[in-house]
Amino acid sequence: MSTIPIAPVITSATHRIVRGACPHDCPDTCALETTVVNGRAISVRGAKDHPTTQGVLCTKVANYLDRTYHPDRLTTPLLRAGSKGPGGTFAPISWDDAIGRIAKELKRVVRDHGAEAILPYSYAGNMGMLSNASLDRRFFHAIGASQLDRTICSSAGAAGMNYTLGTRAGTAMEAFADAELIVLWGTNPIASNLHLWTYVQEAKRRGAKLISIDPYKSLAAEKCHLHLPIVPGTDAALALGLMHCLIRDDRLDHDYIQRHTLGFDALKIRAAEYPPSRVAELTGLSVEVIEQLARDYGATKKSAIRVNYGLQRHAGGGMAVRTIACLPALTGAWREACGGVLLSTSGMYPARSNALERPDLMPGWPHNPPRTINMSAVGDALLDTSKPVQVLFVYNSNPAAVAPDSNKVIAGLMREDLFTVVHDSFLTDTADYADIVLPATTHLENFDIHKSYGHRTVLINHPAIDPVGEAKANNSVFRLLASVMGLNDPCHYENDDDLARSALDWNDSRLAHTDYQELKETGWVALNIPAAVFADGGFPTPSGKCEFFSQTLADQGQDPLPTYIPHRENGADAGLAEHYPLSLNSPPERNFLNTTFANIERFTEPLGTPKVMLNPADATRRNIGDGDVVEVFNERGSIRLTAQVSDKTREGVATALSIWWRKNSPDGQNINVLTSQALTDLGGGATFYDCLVEVRKADQV
Repeated sequence: MSTIPIAPVITSATHRIVRGACPHDCPDTCALETTVVNGRAISVRGAKDHPTTQGVLCTKVANYLDRTYHPDRLTTPLLRAGSKGPGGTFAPISWDDAIGRIAKELKRVVRDHGAEAILPYSYAGNMGMLSNASLDRRFFHAIGASQLDRTICSSAGAAGMNYTLGTRAGTAMEAFADAELIVLWGTNPIASNLHLWTYVQEAKRRGAKLISIDPYKSLAAEKCHLHLPIVPGTDAALALGLMHCLIRDDRLDHDYIQRHTLGFDALKIRAAEYPPSRVAELTGLSVEVIEQLARDYGATKKSAIRVNYGLQRHAGGGMAVRTIACLPALTGAWREACGGVLLSTSGMYPARSNALERPDLMPGWPHNPPRTINMSAVGDALLDTSKPVQVLFVYNSNPAAVAPDSNKVIAGLMREDLFTVVHDSFLTDTADYADIVLPATTHLENFDIHKSYGHRTVLINHPAIDPVGEAKANNSVFRLLASVMGLNDPCHYENDDDLARSALDWNDSRLAHTDYQELKETGWVALNIPAAVFADGGFPTPSGKCEFFSQTLADQGQDPLPTYIPHRENGADAGLAEHYPLSLNSPPERNFLNTTFANIERFTEPLGTPKVMLNPADATRRNIGDGDVVEVFNERGSIRLTAQVSDKTREGVATALSIWWRKNSPDGQNINVLTSQALTDLGGGATFYDCLVEVRKADQV
């Protein structure tokens, strides 16, 4: 494998090859090479020299031109010309007219209602450091808009890792190839982390044992040596059961525990409360399986755990990740580069977020900033009449489809007094409710700099083609708005190259071996980080140790030790499960990425209609056959899906691969009509998988 990156742009008489980076919400953050002929991109392939990408792309990005040149691409600003909702009409307008109308409405709302009545809503539709959080944040900070707590994906797990390890740093993706035991805990890397799967397969060829812990027998689980179909939301109980066995059988690294951890004696007492017999009752796994997993894990320090975000999307999700993150310190697995646990590498970069986002521009900063609204409860926020949102500005996201409890979200978007702007590449479910729609570029059409949450390199994205139609990048839009709004600070007009240069601290030891110019010229640079990040401790916690006992949590009134918190909907209302006895599980459809790509025919047509998978025992009880049209429902809403009867989902769990666009579904709904706005224990995250439903034949409705 080559270790010398090629130049960012290679030009010949007939074509150009442009270096870039995939901007989508995936830990792989692939390095790309786009071939351009006569100004038109003709292929997108993975960069062979990039240590993670190695020339391989997922099916979605390998066919990215289907998206860039899709006939439904938005190419001009649009003004609502009819009623809000699907089927509404729009009329093309100029950019000057669109920006003028938006600025006029923003000024009116600031004057009449106060700037906190303005809510930006964005997430990871584009994860470039410029497109995701730079001039947009500066603009909304300067006008005093409400702050958005961006919690919908990873905040619970991130909090759990931070309380335990002090960071989201973890095992290097490529190190998994050297592991002797790999536990895929709540993750299906074939669908959502393809390049990790390459290393997992290499480890398997070398003799590693692969174990999947997941209520659903995913594509990856099918290829593991063992699949453990755990009861949803009981992951912390299983981790505590493993601790119990490890401590009981003295499968511990006492030197590592003594030197590099805090609170082991208290943890022993807690783990004693979770013998395998109790854990078996909670998790639905057998005592024998729990005991064997503990023996396997304790038998080698070369044990790598990959946890993903699904297992933290329930009431105790943050604590679940925290509890699992304690395991490597007990056995000393952190001593090995291929040991430990990986949730995210995003905390390993010397990012200069404040320099990009400029929170100091906010009125009242830092002691009395504008209010904060949690994006996972945006439905309630849009319906709140006490201090109503008057302007919603959506970019890098599609809340009508991805936000929980979507009936409330839609009800909020339908408000006639709500002025909504959507900046996107397509007329999404959310854009159907917009007053003004702005056409956005894809990554092939704009410049950006990228970090990753799966590997340890920084990438640059050079634009390969001119914007399609009149599409504009996020930063271009916010420069225009800043000008019309009369914002005078030069920071609102900084060019993208200067922004990218300042996005990272190039004097930090992790990047001091290179510089921004080298990144621009080569396409990517690697962080200077030890292979085994915690081999000698050095945890960036308050104590400098892996904190089994967290005084920070204790000071917040939370349990300072790892513990098991049951599903909210199973425990809060004893009668709820009688009416809705199935746990809803909605992991990613392989060729969708949230709702990105879910409108591309190449990916939707082979799937037919949206489906719900039922275990044969659950289907038999309900007289449901494979292929039946069924209603999946709870007190929040209902959706019609096609039944798939399969033992790939455990009994008591309804699995619906997602996320489909609402308007591309048979009844104009998607799975989030069922999910809840309740938040996680730590990090205020979404609880998509803490959701009870019932299923019946549609003809019984």
